[in-house]
Amino acid sequence: MLDKWQDWIGTETGLVASTVLALPVAGLVVCALAVFRRAGGTPTGWAWRRSVAEVFLVYGTLPFVVLTLTPGSQAGLVPGRTSLVPLQDLLEMDTGQIIGNLLVFSALGFCAPMRFFAMGSLRRVLAVAAGSSLMIEILQYVLWLDRVSSVDDVLLNATGAVLAALISRRWWRARSEVRVSPICQAA
Repeated sequence: MLDKWQDWIGTETGLVASTVLALPVAGLVVCALAVFRRAGGTPTGWAWRRSVAEVFLVYGTLPFVVLTLTPGSQAGLVPGRTSLVPLQDLLEMDTGQIIGNLLVFSALGFCAPMRFFAMGSLRRVLAVAAGSSLMIEILQYVLWLDRVSSVDDVLLNATGAVLAALISRRWWRARSEVRVSPICQAA
C-alpha cells in the first residue's frame, strides 16, 4: 500500500499515516525545546507554552498545506480552474470537505497568538490565514495541479483559523511576557 516514498507524501492515506507517525517525534521536539529553554533561563510555563505552540503550529499546518498542493490525476494536463463567486461552492461541498477546509489553518490560528504577541488579535489571525490561503489557491491555479481555486476555500480556511484562535484566547501571549533583549534595554 505505502511502498514508495511518494505514497507516503503524495496520497491522502500516506499523508495521514505520516502525520500520525510523526506525532511522537513532535512530542520529543517539544520536550527538547522546553528543556533547552529552561536551561537558558526561560520560566518553566513560558518555555513549555512556547515550545508547544511552535511545534504544533508547524505539525498541525504543514500536512494540510502539503495535501492542498498535492497534484490531482490530470495535473499539468488541464489548466487551472477557478470559482470566484463567494458561497457558490459551499452549497455543493460535502461535510468532510467543509471540515477539512476549516482545519487547514486552524493550528496556525490556535498556536500563533500563543507564541507571537504580534498575532494577538483576531484581525491579524484572519489576515495571515486569508493571505496564506489565497497564496495556496493561486499556486493551485498557476501550477496546474488539477484543483479548483475557490474563494470559498479561502473563506473557510480563514474562518477555521479565527475559530481556533477564539478557542485558544485564554492562553494568548500577554504584553508583560514580551522579553526585551539586553541590547534594546541599553539603548
